[in-house]
Amino acid sequence: MERNPSPGRIFDAFTAYQRTAALKAAIELGLFAAVGASGATAAELATRCGAAERGIRSLCDRLVVDGFLSKEGGRYGLDLDAAVFLDPTSPAYVGGAISFLTAPTIMDAFASLTEAVRRGGTAVGHEGTLEPEHPVWVEFARAMGPFSRITAEVLAAVIAPAGPIRGTVLDIAAGHGQYGVTLARHHPEAQVVAQDWPNVLQVAHENAVAAGVADRFRTLPGSAFDVDLGTGHAVALLTNFLHHFDPPTNETLLRRVHAALAPGGRAVAVEFVPDESRINPPEAAAFSLTMLASTPSGDAYTLAEYERMFRAAGFGAVTLLELAPSPQRALVATR
Repeated sequence: MERNPSPGRIFDAFTAYQRTAALKAAIELGLFAAVGASGATAAELATRCGAAERGIRSLCDRLVVDGFLSKEGGRYGLDLDAAVFLDPTSPAYVGGAISFLTAPTIMDAFASLTEAVRRGGTAVGHEGTLEPEHPVWVEFARAMGPFSRITAEVLAAVIAPAGPIRGTVLDIAAGHGQYGVTLARHHPEAQVVAQDWPNVLQVAHENAVAAGVADRFRTLPGSAFDVDLGTGHAVALLTNFLHHFDPPTNETLLRRVHAALAPGGRAVAVEFVPDESRINPPEAAAFSLTMLASTPSGDAYTLAEYERMFRAAGFGAVTLLELAPSPQRALVATR
């Protein structure tokens, strides 16, 4: 069916930053917790949030327009997604992720996007977010941990048919450590070796303590490209890491991973993986631009591209596993 041209989507894109700002303000004000399961009026929310009634009304009405709140008879309620993922009392709360996703480092990278497109890589600093011990990764570890914990649980479930993990899980660029910690919770014979910068590993250790697996968790500070990764590991995790680098750099890292695994050990990567058209699934396709803006040579790679990288490093076939509801996928290769 033909449609008439409309500037609507264009203006939506022009003002998309306002949607982000409204959501960020609501999270910072504690608005979703204030609405809660029973709902509230603008006057009630103003009192609970310590804000002006006019301000709350305008913000809430915008959130109704954006689909995060409902409004009936002057009372605001939580949309289903907001109730599950934006109410801090929910075990699936992910609202804290906005502090990383709107961090100045990330926002500045997109503010310089025109120049990044011209260059074919980040226009912010020499290495963008890949500078050694960049503080943004501490922000990432603290902000994205709860969100990643959901994906980590799905990953643990989809690789479970391969049997129990007995031995060490090498968690490369562990960040918040949630992937290794989750595997340790599900596999009592597994121990975790978490590698990352020292300041980031502090967050991972906190999460291991909170999960009750600190006695099976140790840290390996340093660069994944230089530090001694050891040998004989049962599993090597590469979660949200390979997309930061070009294929030759990834092949170098994957060779190190291959050498660090025991025979029959598995490398497990979690990534945004677009199809061969590079325009679907939407989240994976869009992620390529994030890498362009924030790294010198990173990308969202297709399955065929990952297969070439893993094969060049000595691995066999790569199995692609869905991690729904996450937009990411798992790539599993055996030594």
